[in-house]
Amino acid sequence: MRDRSRRHPSRSSKPRLAGMAAALGLAVLTGIDNVHPADDVHPVDTALAASAHKPTGTVFPPAPSTPPTVVLDAARPTRLTIPAIGVDAAGIIDLGLRADRAMEVPADAETVGWYTNSPTPGESGPALLAAHVDWQGRLGVFHDLRKVKPGDQVTVERADGSAASFTVQRVEQHPKDRFPTQAVYGHVEGPELRLVTCGGQFDRKAGSYRDNIVVYAQMTGSRHRDGSSG
Repeated sequence: MRDRSRRHPSRSSKPRLAGMAAALGLAVLTGIDNVHPADDVHPVDTALAASAHKPTGTVFPPAPSTPPTVVLDAARPTRLTIPAIGVDAAGIIDLGLRADRAMEVPADAETVGWYTNSPTPGESGPALLAAHVDWQGRLGVFHDLRKVKPGDQVTVERADGSAASFTVQRVEQHPKDRFPTQAVYGHVEGPELRLVTCGGQFDRKAGSYRDNIVVYAQMTGSRHRDGSSG
């Protein structure tokens, strides 16, 4: 564990963040488009769907920012819990880039993936976790992600036995052709988390959702492998 006074990014976050911003752009969520909504699923209500026409559709206002006191060493994520929407997802997988530079995506409805070119949750910088809103007629683990509110808690357990606790700062909905690349992948001071899925109206002709839902969260605590808190 490193003290928060060391404000530069962790060992390799600068190159990784630069690579994300330069290479991905809108392509990072291309694979998340490959979802098939269940016939009885309404992806988003009318009020949220209307925000699809705005460059940045803020679903909920931001919560006050609380800087973390520590920055954790690298350790891959293993479990994600979001109590407010009943998410408890173990077995987080690694997501890289496909040959077409689009991000790989989980192969089923229940799995969450960590984009390996982003920091691990708890390191300095924006860690990215992605999952489906639905998949081949089944509700995805992030089906209710749009219902998350500022102040909600998110916990990521890590392979070294530690856990990083995050507080949601804001939730946004963006048309996919105006994805907020810099806000999602750009350099930040301290550990942050991005949760991303599809949202908005489902375009049956195109076979994809029109928007992305992005949750921004900041690390506000940690539990170390010895059980102590940070």
